[in-house]
Amino acid sequence: MMARSDEHSPRTVGRYVLYDELASGGMATVHFGRLSGPVGFSRTVAIKRLHPHYAKDPEFVTMFLDEARLCGRIRHPNVVPTLDVVTTQGEIFIVMEYVAGEALSKLMKAAARKNVLMPPRVAATIMSSVLHGLHAAHQTKDEHGRELGIVHRDVSPQNILVGADGAARVLDFGVAKAAGRMQTTRDGQLKGKIAYMPPEQLSGAPVNRQVDIYAASVVLWEALTGRRLFDGETEAIVLARAIEGCIDPPSTHNAFLEPAIDAVVLRGLARDPEMRFGTAREMALAIEQTIGLASPSEVGEWVEMVAGDELHRRAMTIAEIEVASLNAPPSEPKIGLAKQPAAEPHSQVSSISVSRPAVSVVPPRSGGAAKIMVSVFALLALIGGGLGALAMRDVLAGPRHAEPNRFEGEPKRGIAMIGPPAVAGKATKELVERAPPPRPPPAPVVKKPNPCDPPYTIDPATGRKKYKMECLH
Repeated sequence: MMARSDEHSPRTVGRYVLYDELASGGMATVHFGRLSGPVGFSRTVAIKRLHPHYAKDPEFVTMFLDEARLCGRIRHPNVVPTLDVVTTQGEIFIVMEYVAGEALSKLMKAAARKNVLMPPRVAATIMSSVLHGLHAAHQTKDEHGRELGIVHRDVSPQNILVGADGAARVLDFGVAKAAGRMQTTRDGQLKGKIAYMPPEQLSGAPVNRQVDIYAASVVLWEALTGRRLFDGETEAIVLARAIEGCIDPPSTHNAFLEPAIDAVVLRGLARDPEMRFGTAREMALAIEQTIGLASPSEVGEWVEMVAGDELHRRAMTIAEIEVASLNAPPSEPKIGLAKQPAAEPHSQVSSISVSRPAVSVVPPRSGGAAKIMVSVFALLALIGGGLGALAMRDVLAGPRHAEPNRFEGEPKRGIAMIGPPAVAGKATKELVERAPPPRPPPAPVVKKPNPCDPPYTIDPATGRKKYKMECLH
């Protein structure tokens, strides 16, 4: 059965078509999507649809659009790129590249159900890729070459996507900072990723790239041990354990790990930010040198082993969507040869060629139209033949004695004119007199000011942009 959206039929959002839900969270749902371009171009994408109550908050919308604009500058193979932002009917849609893979959180849960531990080299490859992607985000610059200071602030297994191609990618840069302030579920309860926050973030202190390094170290600890680092029955218990910061070496729960691996993980989990790795790239290199990396095919095989059934189901869904998009009517007209306008009939014949006329093959028509066409062609042939004979007679006869109707200084012609010149001049004069007077020039168009240019205002206190809600629909 073809994938359907919440309204039981695919919904068109700009140049995209929205299909079934792919994943859901407290702030948004992710759907299968299809880009419908001109000349039959199409592409499968993932479309994040914000919940309506977030899209109605002007401050959140302003912050979200600013973050999406900044994060659109990140260019790295280990970061899921944001392709587009669409606002329509009071809703905001984030268009992202679709990756055939699964979230690391679901992979770890599936492995736990199957009682399978992630191989250390696979865990190292995934987290090394994540750290390289984070480093690229931390180093991203604006159009003037200045660092934007992007900090993810929500690095967790839910925001790491491992593809069947063996590549790991970080996602949700655009929502991460907003999520730290507005992490609520539909029940109104706090949901924040407390288990992955360092002490300085939990205390409300200013954050920097060290926050992401700490969170990535927590994920690495859990991937190597197959268990949660800070766990508890309630958020309060998790918060207390995260603040206390009592951390066992990973080898305590996995005897196959060497002490050198413990040293790398514990350095990333240091309570003092100054004691951690200086950059995410530095930690990635330490992991590669200590644990080693698995090949992309090894990582892909592990993903297929753990989540092969789900990946196969999604592949079938995408195939159905692609077939449905091929059978759907085109959203834009196809590009073809432009139809030439029909030539306007002439009221008078100004010149006629005596050479053989070109023959145009016309398909036979039925009824009176065919007879009319035959009559017209026959009449034209007779006129052409008669005029050609007249012209030849005038050439052989030579110049005449009196030509009272010839204009002074007019050169002699070898082809006779149709009708006396005086009659032609009179007809021309009558046409000129009947011609309508020239139209006056159009009045200049006064362009009304556009209230959505620009679509935002500048807060004089903070200097930040605040987007106008009426300009987002």
